[in-house]
Amino acid sequence: MNVIWRTLLVMLAARRRLRREGAVAPSSLGRLRLRTLPTDIDVLRHMNNGRYLSLFDLGRWDLLIRAGLVDAMRAQGWYGVVSAETVTFRKSLDLWRRFTLETRFIGHDDRAMYLEHRAVVGGEVYARAIIRTRILRRGGGTVPHDELFAAVGRPEGLPDVPDWVHEWAAASALPSTRRPAPSVWD
Repeated sequence: MNVIWRTLLVMLAARRRLRREGAVAPSSLGRLRLRTLPTDIDVLRHMNNGRYLSLFDLGRWDLLIRAGLVDAMRAQGWYGVVSAETVTFRKSLDLWRRFTLETRFIGHDDRAMYLEHRAVVGGEVYARAIIRTRILRRGGGTVPHDELFAAVGRPEGLPDVPDWVHEWAAASALPSTRRPAPSVWD
């Protein structure tokens, strides 16, 4: 089973839950129960490091759909893109291992929204990722946060984004698409 099929299944399940249970707060903690499948592992028989980020997308889809944000953004002609991400691994997820994918918004700044994902087994964090995402218009340009919050509501109860996340975002940023970014190795 490829990630595209898992994504479609998660999206369908999230829509069903949204209809059945109503919208959740965007600041709520999303949880998905997953299992490491043969298509997720590498030659060392544990989950491939690149697969974590693909599976963490599932958590974003689930939370954004159940919070009603996907429909609100689609109505406005907006979409989200990941502009930076970092992942830290603590323990391996072996083949067939069940784990919970936890997802939540951790805040925003003037240009981006930040989310955290965790792969959790028995209450213990195995891997964590911080995702920086921007909301763009289909016609081009970034959606300012005041416009975004006016359309989808401002999530209540978001904690302050930790200073290290702001430092990471600044340190890992590339020049804008309007500025040159030559590949020069020192």
